[in-house]
Formats: sequence, C-alpha cells, structure tokens
Amino acid sequence: MHFDDGHIPAEYTRYIGRKLILILVTALVLGAALLAAISLGAAHVPIAEVFKSILSLEVSKRFDLIVWHIRLPQALAAMIAGAGLAISGAVMQSILRNPLGSPFTLGISHAAAFGAAFSVMILGSGTMGSSQVGSISITNPYITSTAAFVCSLAAVAMIIAVSKVRGATPETMILAGVALGALFTAGTMFLQFFADDVQLAAMVFWTFGDTARASWREIGILAGVTATASLYFMANAWNYNAIDAGDETARGLGVQVDRVRVTGMFMASLVTSVIIAYLGIIGFVGLVVPHMVRRLLDGDHRFLLPATILMGALLLLVSDTVARLLLAPHILPVSVLTAFMGAPLFMFLIIRGYTK
Repeated sequence: MHFDDGHIPAEYTRYIGRKLILILVTALVLGAALLAAISLGAAHVPIAEVFKSILSLEVSKRFDLIVWHIRLPQALAAMIAGAGLAISGAVMQSILRNPLGSPFTLGISHAAAFGAAFSVMILGSGTMGSSQVGSISITNPYITSTAAFVCSLAAVAMIIAVSKVRGATPETMILAGVALGALFTAGTMFLQFFADDVQLAAMVFWTFGDTARASWREIGILAGVTATASLYFMANAWNYNAIDAGDETARGLGVQVDRVRVTGMFMASLVTSVIIAYLGIIGFVGLVVPHMVRRLLDGDHRFLLPATILMGALLLLVSDTVARLLLAPHILPVSVLTAFMGAPLFMFLIIRGYTK
C-alpha cells in the first residue's frame, strides 16, 4: 500500500473506518449496558429515574440511595476492572508473544491470594461477621488488600529480576511466572492447612471476585491507576506493533525491546495487582478479551488497545449484572460467571482458529 502525492488510499480509509466503527459501536453498547446495570436488580429503578439521579435532578431518596451508594459504584468498579484486566492481558500477550499471557500465567493472582491468606492467618483480618447467619467477612479489608498488593508486586519484582539476569526474553518471563505461581500456591495451601474454620472460610471468601467491595475511594484509585497505565500502553502502540514482528525487526526500527518489555510488564502487573487487591481474583477477562478483539480488529495496537478497554469493561459489566440477577436474591460471585463464560468461549476461539 503506497501513499502517493500525500493522498490516503481508499483501501486504507476503509481499513481504518471499519475499526473505528466497531470501537464506536462497542462504546454505545457499553453505555446502554451501564444504564441497564443501574436499573436492574432486586429493586427496579426506572431508566428515567436513573438519568434524574445521575444528573442530580429531583428524584426520590430511595432511588438516589440505590443509584449512588449501591448500583453505580458497583457498575463503575466492574467497568474499570474489566478495562484494566483486559488491556493488561493484551499487553502481556504482545510483549511476551504468547497467547496465554495473563496474570494467572505469570503467578500474579497466586501471589495476591497468598498475601490475602497471610493477612487472614497472621494479621487476623478475617472473622465471623454475623452470628445469626454465620457469614464470613473481612474485618479489615485494607490490611488484606495491602498484603495482596505487596505480594503481587513482589512476584512482579522477582520476574523482572530474573529477566534482568537471564535476559528479558518472553520464555524467561513466562517460566519465572509459572515457577512463582507454583511457589505462592504452595504457600497458600500451607497456611490453609493450619487455619481454623473461620480463617479458612475468610481466605476462600476473599478469592471470590466481588465488585461490590469497592467504595468511591477505591474506585478513584482503580480509575487513576488504570487510566495512567492505559495512556502509557497506547503511547507505545507502535512499539508493540514492532515487537509483534520480532525482536530483531523491532530493534532495527529503533525500539529498545528489553526496556519496552520490562516497563510494559511492570505497568500491566501494577494495574492487575491493584484490581486484584481491592476486588479479589477475577479470571479469564485478561485472557479472553484480547483474543476476541484480535479476531475482530487484527493485531494493530493503535485500535486493539482502546477496543480491548471497551470490550473488557463491557464483558465484566454484563457478567456482574447477570451474576446479581441470575440467582436473586442471592448474588453469584462474578469470578465464577466469568470462568463459566470465558472457558467455553476461549475453547471456541481456539477451535475456530485452528479450523481456519
């Protein structure tokens, strides 16, 4: 494809137009899904009342309470977490040149689970919350979140340290992540073996991904970290395109491959660690969504990354809404639903890819 006399070929214009249309449609569907998520639930809130509440118009206190203190924070947490996990997964898969790159592959989720178990067992952050129903709650979620976050970053630091010693190759990072995942899993099982019934239940409770845990303060932190990392990723879209063509090709184009790979891994892991620390483990979003978007848009990161943000937000928002409604008045952990939805979808994508 040549750009003669400064004119953009019609073929390239159509190529860009198709991608932009898909991104726009996804954004519109996401907006509609947000309104539906706020409206639907055990207490139905009419769409008109949702608009009035969001725009701070006259609305009943009951609807205002439901929208601003229950539904909207949970919906925003789901959208931000979905966007952050999805774009982190896309970047990991790109810089590692491995379609299975994800927080689970690199042991980040296992490290967070160990940190949560450590805080419950050693720091005493999990107790019986209600003697009437015997429910388990995390009495000090900030201790648990901090411990999970620190352990996640420790795993990332060890992966980067190993890559510095052995070279920042995709194989080195993946193998280091697998080894660390096994190590942290063994540590979690060790703590669970000596935990009493209440502590064990609290450990398991934390591993259930739950977007309802986030307050407005946590949402602000999640949004700030995710937005900052996303801007960094999109600013490096051309570098990721070059790395997809191979390390030697990227170096020939002037890309500092090792620096881009290590920095990208750190930023992606930072986003993932913050999300897991506050909301628990939510699987398959970072693995499946990038593959879905690649099927639709190919691998150009200029469009892949923003589309992945929107698609990840949409997938987790819809999953969270369905999880609230499926067994109402009981609420299914969103991580269970994403696994049930993600595993068959991922298998379908694999089979479809091989048949082509």
